Amino acid sequence: MPASSLANGPSAPARDGRGPILAFRRVSKFFGEIGAARDISLEVRPGEFLSFLGPSGCGKTTALRMIAGFEQPTGGDVFLDGERVNDIPAHRRPVNMVFQSYALFPHLNVARNVAYGLLQRSPRPSRVEIDRRVGAVLDLVRLGGFGHRRIWEMSGGQQQRVALARALVNEPKVLLLDEPLAALDRKLRRDMQVELQNLQRRIGITFILVTHDQEEALSMSDRVCIMREGRIVQIGSPTDLYDRPASRYVAGFVGKSNFLEGTIVTASPECAEVKLASGVRIAAARFGEAMRLAPGDRVTVAVRPEQVLLMRQRDALPADIAVGCESHVLNRIFLGEHTEYVLRSDALGEFAALAPRQSERAEKPFQPGEIVTAGFRAEAALVLGSD
Repeated sequence: MPASSLANGPSAPARDGRGPILAFRRVSKFFGEIGAARDISLEVRPGEFLSFLGPSGCGKTTALRMIAGFEQPTGGDVFLDGERVNDIPAHRRPVNMVFQSYALFPHLNVARNVAYGLLQRSPRPSRVEIDRRVGAVLDLVRLGGFGHRRIWEMSGGQQQRVALARALVNEPKVLLLDEPLAALDRKLRRDMQVELQNLQRRIGITFILVTHDQEEALSMSDRVCIMREGRIVQIGSPTDLYDRPASRYVAGFVGKSNFLEGTIVTASPECAEVKLASGVRIAAARFGEAMRLAPGDRVTVAVRPEQVLLMRQRDALPADIAVGCESHVLNRIFLGEHTEYVLRSDALGEFAALAPRQSERAEKPFQPGEIVTAGFRAEAALVLGSD
């Protein structure tokens, strides 16, 4: 059956240049009784950099493999550029993948590794065309002049670029990245994050990344899909996910948070008063799923450590601080540009605060055993929806 005849039914995205380049329509994948992906619906825009983020076993790699064609959905439909591709084999899909291990051929030099996909085509491009495209893509990944090198002569970062070049030389509509930076050391990984982001902007094709590294996903992506137990629990821009997590799970997975358990006492459209287990009442912002919560409901309030202010004198706290409490400094952890403090108070229990280096230059760092006043603004406290 020709590929074009597979795009049928009202759920198929329109192929008019305005539709998504990739769409999942209630896609599930079961291995026996194990649900690796459950009822996933998603649209990815042309030219978007999207990441699947989550712990091992959450379904992110299964989702990527269904896009690539290495796995077929148990239910639902996958569309690429407007065509339903459930039954189209991997080699006929307009996608290429960069694997975590790179999967380069050690017996071939860089140029022949990059040219491998072109050599498998039928009809095969001419030798002149192959050389032209290999040279162009090596220049794109800043490996011009390295075509004669053997793979074992290349550094880890250079091998990663060779794998990228091999995937890009076929001019895919979607590039799939399966934790491609996991094997690199921390500094090189950060450098390559910038390289990947810049490369994606230059060539303008859709990148889809799978990673368990939150910093990697947040630093590179236009949008991030947070996955848990085979489902997408929240999707949004990195800023939205960090500032407006929909649940305790998301708030704990994206960045660090202090979690305070309590019960809603009163609620307005944008705010709730929450009584903590200690009896202290605090005001907290609410949005999304938390808008449905009512007085009497048990909730979790999240406060990011960088939102917690620490002062030696209570009257030094800004006037708009909603919560201020006497706290004991338990630990001081120097992190270079920031210092993390672990504190305990009768009102909040044990919690963390993050102080920028600049503020510590203005005031002597706090020491373990010291008693300080900790506080935060009402808008920094978020009432979370249930997981």
